[in-house]
Amino acid sequence: MKAAVVAAAAAMLAGGVSASRAHGHRHAHALFEKKGVQAADEVCTPGCTTIYSTITGEMTLVPPTTTSVAPVPTTTGPITVPTPIPQTCPTPGTYTFPATTIVVTETTTVCGASTTEVPSGTHTIGGVTTVVETATTVVCPVATTETHNGVVTSVIKTTTYVCPSAGTYTIAPITTVVPSVTTVTVPIVTTYCPGTYTAPAVVTTITETSVVVYCPFTSQNPEPTATPEPTSEAPAPIESAPPAESAPPAPVLGGNGKQWAMTYTAYSESADGGCKSASQVMEDVAAIAGAGFTTLRVYSTDCDTLPNVGAAARAHGLRMIVGIFIGKVGCDNNDPDVAEQINALKEWKQWDLVDLCVVGNEALFNGFCTVSELTSLIGRTKSELASVGYNGPFTTTDVVSAWTDMDVSSVCSAIDVVAANAHAYFNSATLPADAGKFVAGQLAIVEKVCGKPGYIMETGWPSSGNCNGVACAGPTEQRAAIESIQNELGNKVVFFSFRNDAWKNPGDCNCEQHWGCAAVWGV
Repeated sequence: MKAAVVAAAAAMLAGGVSASRAHGHRHAHALFEKKGVQAADEVCTPGCTTIYSTITGEMTLVPPTTTSVAPVPTTTGPITVPTPIPQTCPTPGTYTFPATTIVVTETTTVCGASTTEVPSGTHTIGGVTTVVETATTVVCPVATTETHNGVVTSVIKTTTYVCPSAGTYTIAPITTVVPSVTTVTVPIVTTYCPGTYTAPAVVTTITETSVVVYCPFTSQNPEPTATPEPTSEAPAPIESAPPAESAPPAPVLGGNGKQWAMTYTAYSESADGGCKSASQVMEDVAAIAGAGFTTLRVYSTDCDTLPNVGAAARAHGLRMIVGIFIGKVGCDNNDPDVAEQINALKEWKQWDLVDLCVVGNEALFNGFCTVSELTSLIGRTKSELASVGYNGPFTTTDVVSAWTDMDVSSVCSAIDVVAANAHAYFNSATLPADAGKFVAGQLAIVEKVCGKPGYIMETGWPSSGNCNGVACAGPTEQRAAIESIQNELGNKVVFFSFRNDAWKNPGDCNCEQHWGCAAVWGV
């Protein structure tokens, strides 16, 4: 069964198309696929998030031409706390989910769940990550699983863990083995505060069979807390300072002429998607430099990305755009994945290579962050990295609808430049030869939203896949689209991506594995 989280925001539905888009780092790197929208500010459980990829494109221009008869969804189980409500949609059609209200009268801690997609193999997931500066005994609640008579149950346990020396420790992780690309459930500890929680009414169109839709609750009361901090002598997190009102002039980024940057992940192109060796990374980066690019964009810190890509970039005279990737609900520097990435950047700290730090890739669109959460995380990341010498620019990147469909003024204040991901292929009215105009139009929109210089952090065109209206995939179409983008604004875009990725699911467009565009430059 596939699972999808459908955006509760009416703005998603007004565009007439539904989309899901996620990118991920090594803990869930099969999430690196093309795209979608949503977010709701100040919510206890952030807006509906998508667990599987449905490729339809950005919410612009082309409304759907058909509608479906409204089937009847099924709801599982009584609701006692405001965890997202699972609704089963057995057949394609238009579904209406009524509003639901829950009153929580006392602070309640439950074993919730997040999901992530992983490739075949053995994976260590979950647990609580903590950083200690000396030998420390840590006592904390952890979410784990127990199996009785073949039934797997998520439970909360309190554990005591001895950290023998300074370092980063993951307490009580779970090991799972999967035979193929699989969406796995990771138990998490979540606490709900007293208050009234409402899941708003949602109308959505489902295009596949056996889809599970999760609709979240919102609340004006204090938000639920995520996994509690371990009780230890480890230093408290550093609070971020609000952005200064008179910021220095916006940094000047981009390339000279028609070419600037390429996205790069250190995953093999094979079906297993394993990590590349340092020598393989060096070979790739040499090819990218030889093709005339000056900058590499990396999404996160997994697969030894920072030491391996950093060494290759230095060897071949390239600059870097580094990132903090958010691949699930948990937009907080206390989240283990986020904390691990921040710590990796602080330990690496080769800032003379870095032109920009991107905190979040479509985190608002996918509902992984609210606006206030993302603003806070950007501030925290600034403070953490400044403590080890990074004073360069920050941004976050998202699809255009995420910038326009909500009040993002606090995010605009927190960033130095504005950034968007724009893929013309997912707009069914755009020919390959017009891709440059489409992407330039998307960039102009987000620049106007924030009143700051903007850059495109992802754009490209697939070399194989289905036609989406007049937007058809193929080698000739890919070359035409990329040349159009280069001619229009090549010095302000990051092309996606270097090589094809056989480890991805093909998606509804049959295109997810075919975004590699190095051949356009003869590589």
